Amino acid sequence: MKLTYLYHSTILLEINNIKIIIDPFLSKNNFFDKKLLYKYLNIKIDYILLTHAHYDHICDVELFASNNKDVLIISNYEISNFFSKKNIKSYGINYGSFVKFPFGKIKYTLALHSSSFNDGSYGGNPGGFLLHTNKGNIYISGDTSITYDMKLIPKFGDLSLSVLPIGGVYTMDIYDAIIASDLLKCDRILGVHYDTFENININKEKSIEKFYNKGKKLILLNYEESIII
Repeated sequence: MKLTYLYHSTILLEINNIKIIIDPFLSKNNFFDKKLLYKYLNIKIDYILLTHAHYDHICDVELFASNNKDVLIISNYEISNFFSKKNIKSYGINYGSFVKFPFGKIKYTLALHSSSFNDGSYGGNPGGFLLHTNKGNIYISGDTSITYDMKLIPKFGDLSLSVLPIGGVYTMDIYDAIIASDLLKCDRILGVHYDTFENININKEKSIEKFYNKGKKLILLNYEESIII
């Protein structure tokens, strides 16, 4: 399984030749090189996973869908309905069981956050995704604070990687993410949702050191940098 960090919370996952983009926010991200946008728009995307309805997580859904007519959105019921009305294929889920897809199975997980579209309309329950695949298991928390429900995640299977927001203010910060990693029983964390806005800037070196001092690894990727899980 290959994971490529694009920026903010936008990730490209490649699992058995299936390509999944998560929370696409590139065209209106001032820090993302727009010349690279066309590169990714020309990649065949099979699935789009959306954690919640805030613009910095869904603003490029229609852009990617226009270049991938068979793409399937997986998100909560309200977000899926929203894009289904725009003639984009969608699969609505909610907190509950695992749901099987060709790349593995997904459970929509609790996130303590908010979720609204740009016009203020209701965006359903915010969430995250627990992905179980034959290449490993990943937890993508979405925008959230610490929740004690994170303690339940490893009960379904060991995690190869957890993707957690670390910028603070709107989500967990570094200290919170360390506690979350304890609950998740996962010492390998990919940090997201930082340095995109002034009030969520972090000190990368000190953040990595704080995790290291707890016997954990915080992975902070440059945009377009990839890791194999």
